Amino acid sequence: MSSDRAAWLRQEIERHNRLYHQHDQPEISDSEFDALLSELKALEDADPTLRTPDSPTLRIGSAPKEGFEQHQHAAPMLSLDNAFGEDELKAFDTKIKRFLDSEDEIEYEVELKFDGLSLSMTYEDGLLTIGTTRGDGETGEVVTENVRTIFDIPLRFQGDSTGPIEVRGEAVMFKDVFAELNAKRAAADEQVFANPRNAAAGGIRQLDSRLAAERRLSFFAYGIGGDPSQLAETQFGLLEWLESLGFRKREDATICQGIDEVYQRVQEIENQRADLPFGIDGCVIKVNSVALQAQLGYTAKGPRWATAYKFAAEQAFTTLNEISWQVGRTGVVTPVAELEPVHVGGVTISRATLHNIEELERKGVRVGDTVIVQRAGDVIPEVVGPVLDKRPPDSKPPQPPARCPACETELVTVEGQVALRCPNSRICPDQIQTRLEHFVSRKAMDIDGLGEKQIERFLEDGLIQDIPSIYRLKEHEETLLEMERMGEQSVANLLAAIEESKTQPLDRLIFGLGIRHIGERTAADLAREFGSLDGLAHASEDELNDVPDIGPIVAGSICEWFDEDENQALVADLRESEINPSVVEKVAEGGRFDGMVVVFTGKLERFGRSEAEKMVVENGGKASGSVSKKTTLLVAGPGAGSKLKKAEELGVEVMTEDQFLASYPEVLG
Repeated sequence: MSSDRAAWLRQEIERHNRLYHQHDQPEISDSEFDALLSELKALEDADPTLRTPDSPTLRIGSAPKEGFEQHQHAAPMLSLDNAFGEDELKAFDTKIKRFLDSEDEIEYEVELKFDGLSLSMTYEDGLLTIGTTRGDGETGEVVTENVRTIFDIPLRFQGDSTGPIEVRGEAVMFKDVFAELNAKRAAADEQVFANPRNAAAGGIRQLDSRLAAERRLSFFAYGIGGDPSQLAETQFGLLEWLESLGFRKREDATICQGIDEVYQRVQEIENQRADLPFGIDGCVIKVNSVALQAQLGYTAKGPRWATAYKFAAEQAFTTLNEISWQVGRTGVVTPVAELEPVHVGGVTISRATLHNIEELERKGVRVGDTVIVQRAGDVIPEVVGPVLDKRPPDSKPPQPPARCPACETELVTVEGQVALRCPNSRICPDQIQTRLEHFVSRKAMDIDGLGEKQIERFLEDGLIQDIPSIYRLKEHEETLLEMERMGEQSVANLLAAIEESKTQPLDRLIFGLGIRHIGERTAADLAREFGSLDGLAHASEDELNDVPDIGPIVAGSICEWFDEDENQALVADLRESEINPSVVEKVAEGGRFDGMVVVFTGKLERFGRSEAEKMVVENGGKASGSVSKKTTLLVAGPGAGSKLKKAEELGVEVMTEDQFLASYPEVLG
């Protein structure tokens, strides 16, 4: 059903958003992500009732990760719509002319779309004071010390400048720098980086700025946060003004008269792509006139006057040697293409996920096929499909396994889902391994020093068997000290990290348990609502349904998890191991927002969205990211889109930011 497919797409896209924006660990290529997003958009366009208020087609980014101080941007760092091919590029031009009610040719400025990490620098009277990542588009991570290590970013403007200004641009790593860095890491027996973008992103997020300096990053400015009309009359002029301040010259920027010239220019750039000294994944096309930009304005997602023209992914041909099957932490069994090693997008590829049985059948690949593999700078590539005229005559369609490849348990299917699942979660070795990896991961219990290889090694040696056994590793200290590459300091650090994890916040523990459908935000909502793991364990489905953003499917999944004897034993064992997560106190009843569910949407002028949500929660209310029948109030700023429409349809009270401030002065100050 379309509704089931749309629900799956929403969940999958949001998961990949978090992997990409928060963890620097993408699992799929840009082209595959774009395909998922395009499919969801097509479903929503065909049936608007499928477009939920929290649909990723409306998002402009993902929440910033923890570990750095947060900073709210002076103006949101919005994202761009994408154009694929000449027809979509011309459709963008048609929309511009229709909005302006003009048939005149538009003057465009074309820039490279760098494959790096977006940054925003705040300057006060010409002096660099704050450097931040993009974060969720409204709030970023403060990385000032690391930004200062990038020589392309002036510490002080050339010439005079007064007042605050935010300069935006992209941090990148040149290909030769990337090659040198990986050569050094390989020589030191350290894990090499998958691509320059990941290396650049990791450099910006170093807590030690000396390590960031070793990445030798470069920076290309592309604009400012706010109104540029006082600085330049055109986008090209704005780049020249930024150059005059001391930023790198944008030699790639080109003026084009009309969309036909634009298409010629992007074709030229795509042909030169392999020879460029840095990675790009497309071009950015902007209306050159700043006055027309102001007239065109913005949608909830981004500017109407700009679009990103995405290049086709780099492709190669290779042989599909085998289709293997792997088991994830929830028991889902997925097909994997085992390939003859081939060099694509700067790396050698020998494996590629095929996602699920439905996708495997759709692509129609067989063992022995010559297949097209593409990679657009991401960690895991995709198999596009087979070259049919090279197919061996004796090839046969692949058959999914009847039994788990890890434990031989008979596989099952869940009604309404395409996934095969191994129900033997208790002893299936692959599920145990991936479940442990999830529990110790950065966004869960964050146990440094206990990674994939260590877990695999400890499982083989019988030092751990399940999650609680992690907290009994201290009983095996002598054995650990005798193991290869486990020196005294390494063992001490590992045991200290395990001990420290006992007091991680409750939401991290809930997330780490791996309950189906429970992501980071939902875990935080549950922690805030129920205050303890026992409180959550004893919550009824009705109580769970009362939590904003939690519906019957998620509530049922939570209750089902806690009803299982195995999981009850796990919770009891964690309690005996003295796991004492930071308890979240429930807000006392009687606050100004007591009994209310408040949603904020659009651009807020007086405070950040996270700040506003915090004030609601601290005063007895609940803050939600989506509009539903449970919503009491929607606060809508400029750029409010589908959430506002949904609220009006449901009869939810709507206030502007000024009305909200006037209605609750004693709370908001």
